[in-house]
Amino acid sequence: MASTVAVVGILAASATLVAGLSAVGAAAIHSQRLAGAADSAALAAADTVTGLAAGEPCDRAADLAATAGASVAACDIDGFVVTVTVTARFGVFATSATARAGPPPG
Repeated sequence: MASTVAVVGILAASATLVAGLSAVGAAAIHSQRLAGAADSAALAAADTVTGLAAGEPCDRAADLAATAGASVAACDIDGFVVTVTVTARFGVFATSATARAGPPPG
Protein backbone atom coordinates (compact mmCIF):
# COMPACT_ATOMS: atom_id res chain seq x y z
CA MET A 1 0.00 0.00 0.00
CA ALA A 2 2.80 2.44 0.85
CA SER A 3 4.54 1.74 -2.45
CA THR A 4 1.33 2.56 -4.37
CA VAL A 5 1.11 5.94 -2.66
CA ALA A 6 4.79 6.58 -3.43
CA VAL A 7 4.33 5.67 -7.10
CA VAL A 8 1.28 7.92 -7.41
CA GLY A 9 3.22 10.76 -5.77
CA ILE A 10 6.18 10.31 -8.10
CA LEU A 11 3.90 10.22 -11.16
CA ALA A 12 2.08 13.37 -10.02
CA ALA A 13 5.37 15.19 -9.42
CA SER A 14 6.69 14.08 -12.81
CA ALA A 15 3.52 15.21 -14.59
CA THR A 16 3.70 18.59 -12.86
CA LEU A 17 7.35 18.98 -13.86
CA VAL A 18 6.64 18.06 -17.49
CA ALA A 19 3.72 20.51 -17.66
CA GLY A 20 5.85 23.30 -16.20
CA LEU A 21 8.75 22.66 -18.55
CA SER A 22 6.38 22.51 -21.51
CA ALA A 23 4.96 25.93 -20.61
CA VAL A 24 8.45 27.40 -20.30
CA GLY A 25 9.42 25.90 -23.66
CA ALA A 26 6.31 27.28 -25.34
CA ALA A 27 7.02 30.74 -23.88
CA ALA A 28 10.59 30.63 -25.20
CA ILE A 29 9.40 29.66 -28.68
CA HIS A 30 6.80 32.45 -28.64
CA SER A 31 9.45 34.95 -27.56
CA GLN A 32 11.75 34.01 -30.43
CA ARG A 33 8.93 34.16 -32.98
CA LEU A 34 7.91 37.58 -31.73
CA ALA A 35 11.52 38.80 -31.89
CA GLY A 36 11.71 37.56 -35.48
CA ALA A 37 8.51 39.41 -36.32
CA ALA A 38 9.92 42.62 -34.83
CA ASP A 39 13.18 42.19 -36.77
CA SER A 40 11.35 41.61 -40.06
CA ALA A 41 9.01 44.54 -39.50
CA ALA A 42 11.89 46.89 -38.65
CA LEU A 43 13.89 45.80 -41.70
CA ALA A 44 10.90 46.27 -44.00
CA ALA A 45 10.26 49.73 -42.59
CA ALA A 46 13.93 50.67 -42.94
CA ASP A 47 13.93 49.50 -46.56
CA THR A 48 10.94 51.74 -47.20
CA VAL A 49 12.56 54.74 -45.50
CA THR A 50 15.72 54.41 -47.59
CA GLY A 51 13.70 54.08 -50.80
CA LEU A 52 14.44 50.42 -51.50
CA ALA A 53 10.73 49.59 -51.21
CA ALA A 54 7.63 51.61 -51.98
CA GLY A 55 4.97 52.63 -49.47
CA GLU A 56 4.74 53.98 -45.95
CA PRO A 57 7.36 52.55 -43.55
CA CYS A 58 5.03 51.90 -40.61
CA ASP A 59 2.37 50.39 -42.89
CA ARG A 60 4.95 47.97 -44.29
CA ALA A 61 6.01 47.09 -40.75
CA ALA A 62 2.39 46.45 -39.77
CA ASP A 63 1.84 44.23 -42.82
CA LEU A 64 4.87 42.10 -42.00
CA ALA A 65 4.00 41.89 -38.31
CA ALA A 66 0.48 40.78 -39.17
CA THR A 67 1.81 37.83 -41.19
CA ALA A 68 3.48 36.63 -37.99
CA GLY A 69 0.34 37.13 -35.91
CA ALA A 70 1.56 40.30 -34.20
CA SER A 71 0.57 43.94 -34.33
CA VAL A 72 2.73 47.06 -34.34
CA ALA A 73 2.48 48.95 -31.05
CA ALA A 74 5.05 51.62 -31.92
CA CYS A 75 6.93 52.66 -35.03
CA ASP A 76 9.51 55.44 -34.62
CA ILE A 77 11.49 56.87 -37.51
CA ASP A 78 14.66 58.86 -36.87
CA GLY A 79 16.31 59.65 -40.17
CA PHE A 80 17.02 56.28 -41.77
CA VAL A 81 16.76 54.41 -38.46
CA VAL A 82 13.46 52.72 -37.66
CA THR A 83 12.51 51.27 -34.27
CA VAL A 84 9.49 48.97 -34.24
CA THR A 85 7.73 47.43 -31.24
CA VAL A 86 5.35 44.55 -31.92
CA THR A 87 2.90 42.90 -29.54
CA ALA A 88 1.12 39.56 -29.46
CA ARG A 89 -0.80 37.48 -26.94
CA PHE A 90 0.63 34.40 -25.23
CA GLY A 91 -2.26 32.85 -23.40
CA VAL A 92 -3.57 35.58 -21.11
CA PHE A 93 -0.35 37.61 -21.28
CA ALA A 94 0.44 40.47 -23.67
CA THR A 95 4.03 40.17 -24.90
CA SER A 96 6.15 42.58 -26.88
CA ALA A 97 9.45 42.75 -28.72
CA THR A 98 11.38 45.71 -30.08
CA ALA A 99 13.80 45.85 -33.02
CA ARG A 100 15.85 48.60 -34.61
CA ALA A 101 17.01 48.69 -38.24
CA GLY A 102 18.92 51.16 -40.33
CA PRO A 103 22.45 52.08 -41.28
CA PRO A 104 25.15 51.64 -38.67
CA PRO A 105 25.88 54.63 -36.44
CA GLY A 106 28.71 56.92 -37.34
